[in-house]
Amino acid sequence: MSKFPFKGFSGKEKFTQIPNEFFRELLSEIDDLNELKITLYALWRVANMEGASHPLWEQDFAEGLNAVDISSGLEKCVLRGSLLKVTIDADVVYFLNSPRGRASAEAARESGWVPSKRNSTPPLTRPNIYQLYEENIGPLTPLLADTLKDAEDEYEIEKIEEAIGLAVKANARNWRYVEAILKSWKEEGYGKKQNRQDDSKDRNRYVQGDYADFID
Repeated sequence: MSKFPFKGFSGKEKFTQIPNEFFRELLSEIDDLNELKITLYALWRVANMEGASHPLWEQDFAEGLNAVDISSGLEKCVLRGSLLKVTIDADVVYFLNSPRGRASAEAARESGWVPSKRNSTPPLTRPNIYQLYEENIGPLTPLLADTLKDAEDEYEIEKIEEAIGLAVKANARNWRYVEAILKSWKEEGYGKKQNRQDDSKDRNRYVQGDYADFID
C-alpha cells in the first residue's frame, strides 16, 4: 500500500465509460483482485483505443501488475467470459467480449489474421474541454459549463483544442470566437481551413476577417 493517501480526483481528466453490465452482472461475481484489475484496465484501454479491432496483448496490462498477476487475471477473465482469447501460432491476443470484440475474435480465428501491436501503448492523457477553457480562456461559470458540454458532444476534442489555440494566438480569449471557428469548420470543411502555409497571414485573417466581430 502507498505511504501517502490518494489526493483526490482533479475533475480535469476525461471519464471512461463503463458498461452497465459490469455493475449489474460482473461486479458482484468477481471475487479476485487480479481479475477485477484486468477487467477494469481492459475496459479503459478499449474505450480509449483507435482503429477497428481493439486487440489487447498481455504486455498492455504491465502497468501496475506483475507477470504472475497479469497471467492469473487474464485466465480468470477468459474463464468468466469478459475477455476472449485467440491463439494464432505463437501469438496470443485478447478482445473484450463486446460486439466489436466478438467480430474481431471471429475474424482472427477464421483467417489467421494477427492484429497489429502498434496501438499497444497506454492512451494519451488529454485535457477535457473544461480544463482547456480554464487554462486558456478564463474562469468557468455554470451556464458556460453547459455550453461547453454541448460543444464537446458536437465537435471532436482535437478540433476544439485547435480552435482554442487559434483564439489564444489571435488574443480573442472568449468562447464566441472559438465557437465561430468550429461552426465555420463544420460548414465549410475542416480540411479547407487546414491548408495553411503562412501562419501569420492566417492569424490576421481570423483577427481582421471572418471572426473580427467576436473579438472583445
